[in-house]
Amino acid sequence: MKNHKQKFVPNPSEVSILHALTYGNAITRLSFIICGLANFLHKQFLKGIVFLGLEVAYFVYMIRYGITHIGNFITLGEQTQAEVFNPELGIYEYVAGDNSMLFLLYGVITIFITLAFFVVMSASAKSAYNIQVRKSRNQPIATLRKDLASLKQENLHKVMLFIPVIGILMFTIIPLVYMILIAFTSYDHNHQPPGNLFDWVGFSNFTAMFAQGGKLAGTFWPVLGWTIIWAISATVTCFLFGTMLALLINRKDTKLKSMWRFLFVLSIAVPQFVTLLSMRTIFNANGPVNVILRTLGIIGSTDSIPFFTDPTIAKITIICINIWIGVPFTMLSTTGILQNIPNELYEAARLDGASPFTTFRKITLPYIIHVMTPYLITSFAGNINNFNVIFLLSGGGPDTMDYYYAGKTDLLVTWLYRLTITQKDYNLGAVIGIMTFIVLATVSLITYHRTSAYKNEGAFQ
Repeated sequence: MKNHKQKFVPNPSEVSILHALTYGNAITRLSFIICGLANFLHKQFLKGIVFLGLEVAYFVYMIRYGITHIGNFITLGEQTQAEVFNPELGIYEYVAGDNSMLFLLYGVITIFITLAFFVVMSASAKSAYNIQVRKSRNQPIATLRKDLASLKQENLHKVMLFIPVIGILMFTIIPLVYMILIAFTSYDHNHQPPGNLFDWVGFSNFTAMFAQGGKLAGTFWPVLGWTIIWAISATVTCFLFGTMLALLINRKDTKLKSMWRFLFVLSIAVPQFVTLLSMRTIFNANGPVNVILRTLGIIGSTDSIPFFTDPTIAKITIICINIWIGVPFTMLSTTGILQNIPNELYEAARLDGASPFTTFRKITLPYIIHVMTPYLITSFAGNINNFNVIFLLSGGGPDTMDYYYAGKTDLLVTWLYRLTITQKDYNLGAVIGIMTFIVLATVSLITYHRTSAYKNEGAFQ
């Protein structure tokens, strides 16, 4: 016990639960099991009632619902919907069965409630440890008024973040965990509850997705390859042409700069889906482009360029149309960067006899790259999941029998859409979602950590 006082930390927010349980006294440790015990013993009745009330509420929930939900979460249901003959009425009646989807959801919610209760237990133990610290140092124990006053000062962040954290937990994290768990089940078009239950299948969906020679693997790898090619091409082309356009407009000799910027920014004001659908009409088999080419005699009177029906031409067409959509955004960002580069740097370079190309390579380009790197990474991530462009232009087509419900221009995200909305293979859609996240997170983190924007944040300040 002699070393306890050396380990005490007065602020419980700086103390981990492991520290409190290791160096705390018996009351502190019991407060982890009986929430609010130390608070009651030291006349912090309201805080003690809150801790104890949350503990009682948790156990009431577990006894009435939680244990059942955990059991159903493990089995995902056993009783299927059935048609039973009712001799009294002389008719067949449907008997409701279990719903694996709801059992999975309620199980996930119960697990998160249990984790939240562990946070309450930890807070109770840390509160008890704080009381123990103050007593050992002959400091007054915080009153209710002081605790409430701390919510306006050192604990203000807890008040401000409470509702956002609850919102993120309820509407982001729990649904995300639920969708991840679906990847480990048999929830597909053959197992639709309540008529047909689904079950846990472990990593079999992942195995099927990567099994050599399987149709799923024969679809996943080509779609993944095109997704990466598309994301790189869309990001790089928009950056290059947007930067060139910004440099051209920003030149001293360019007249009517505001007008040129307005004309290109005007395309941003048009809803993207309107532009994409218009482009789809313009480039279809009987669209204006093919009609003009026939009129000029460039192609036969009955011929048409397969802008969206030939796999290779369709991919090139999509990338070119995306340039028109994405260039104005890059132009705006680059224009802001160019206008904030100190003129003194250009004056110094001019006095040193640097050529325009050297000035661009040594001053302008490093500034643009340094500032635009995070934007390029987010653009790459956005293009990986760019559903609108592919879906509205080609619909993922042209379709092929070689793929499992995917077309030649489908991205992972559009293939996921087909599997879930059209085919009802939710388990495979969840697998693709997980793989998309892994690829995207890995590439983004590695790329960002190797850039100057991360290594030398103050280089251009």
